[in-house]
Amino acid sequence: MSLLDTSTWDGRIFLDGWRAGRGGTADALEPATGHALGSYGVATAEDVAEAAEKAATAQRAWSATSPEDRAAVLRRAGDLWHEHAEEVEDWIMRESGAIKPKAQLETHIAANECYEAAALPTHPAGQVLATNDDRWSFARRKPVGVVSVIAPFNFPLILSIRAVAPALALGNAVLLKPDPRTAVCGGVALARVFEEAGLPSGLFAMLPGAADVGAAVVEAPQVQVVAFTGSTAAGRAVGESAARNLKRVHLELGGNNALVVLPGAEVAKAASAGAFASFLHQGQICMTTGRHVVHESLYEEYVAALAEKAANLPVGDPTSGTVALGPIIDEKQLKRIDGIVQDAVMHGARLAAGGSNDGPFYQPTVLADVATDNPAWTQEIFGPVAPVVAYSTIDEAVALVNDNEYGLSVGILGEVGTAMRMADRLESGKVHINEQTVMDEANAPFGGVKASGNGSRIGGAEANIDAFTEVQWLTVRPEIADYPY
Repeated sequence: MSLLDTSTWDGRIFLDGWRAGRGGTADALEPATGHALGSYGVATAEDVAEAAEKAATAQRAWSATSPEDRAAVLRRAGDLWHEHAEEVEDWIMRESGAIKPKAQLETHIAANECYEAAALPTHPAGQVLATNDDRWSFARRKPVGVVSVIAPFNFPLILSIRAVAPALALGNAVLLKPDPRTAVCGGVALARVFEEAGLPSGLFAMLPGAADVGAAVVEAPQVQVVAFTGSTAAGRAVGESAARNLKRVHLELGGNNALVVLPGAEVAKAASAGAFASFLHQGQICMTTGRHVVHESLYEEYVAALAEKAANLPVGDPTSGTVALGPIIDEKQLKRIDGIVQDAVMHGARLAAGGSNDGPFYQPTVLADVATDNPAWTQEIFGPVAPVVAYSTIDEAVALVNDNEYGLSVGILGEVGTAMRMADRLESGKVHINEQTVMDEANAPFGGVKASGNGSRIGGAEANIDAFTEVQWLTVRPEIADYPY
């Protein structure tokens, strides 16, 4: 039987095994065709409450499990992503509209996330502290208990596993709420992998559902930490709820990322980087380049080169052949993208390429001469749209980059010395010199500032340990101390 054989999970959630959700079922849809690929179970707040109770009970035994045994489960999970890569990738392509290379990237990073997490159980778990008293003094790391993970549709596997794997490895239980639009490749697939990897029952629950389920996985009293990836608006609501319930929350939110092209940069290479950064996965990535900031000496040449790239990128059903862009995730998002593009043109932007759609497939679009107060420049579009503006001085470029509510990722293309000095002045969680803005590795800290989140909370041992453990002060005396009472 294959990993994702529908007879295992069709119409079910994963809560101490596969079972019907109290919310009934929903169809997993293929955005390229509108066809139903299967059905998944829908959870309710009552399901979440039950899952949280079971998770809290199971977690106590899991946290006492030897580091070697916990690491073995994570290593086996990593192996399973490789063994079943082709099957999982097919689901990513069909359910999220990804092209094959993007789907392959997801399974590759999923495996690496598990391998990196497998090293966490044997990582140093605290410090020996200096003390003025006749005792030993320690600061030790302990699992937080139950972690809720809320993941979006655009990179459904990566943006789930990067929190799920380290949280489990460090001795926690996890409640996962995947986006309903990618409940299989971003939810069912994880449940099946950890089930096959030998994760003990009750430690992991997969709970697709609407906003009420999202609220429940945040508010459940057993949950101590919430890892949320999604829009800034939704992240604010999650943060407010977590604060009200005195829970730690790790927010990885939206981005309107800038790619700066310095004077003297090689235009052909810069335009290639810019096209990749704006059009990969239809621009539906938080790190997508949404603002191209180009020196005036290269501006027209860059716009022409980028427009030529856009005009020659094939768009269509990812399963039908070799395409560079697949479908927009749903009709609502498609209309939003087109509305922003048409508004920009109406207010003076020059349409250098694209600006239309064929069904769910939006053409890669280049907008030149965009006003810097237009929504096409100020907002996160989450579509294949590349707005371009010119600058004259480095100070002006820095101001253009920083004058935005987001601060997730910036790319700088050109002379390294200038780029290094510029990087020191940028308000961004990530800066990539002579690379574009879309970048992720399992061992690298990931996060943004300003409206893009509350810092690097995921990625690498240090960030993951800080995210999913609590510090406990522990002292030990050779005998009972004397007190003055």
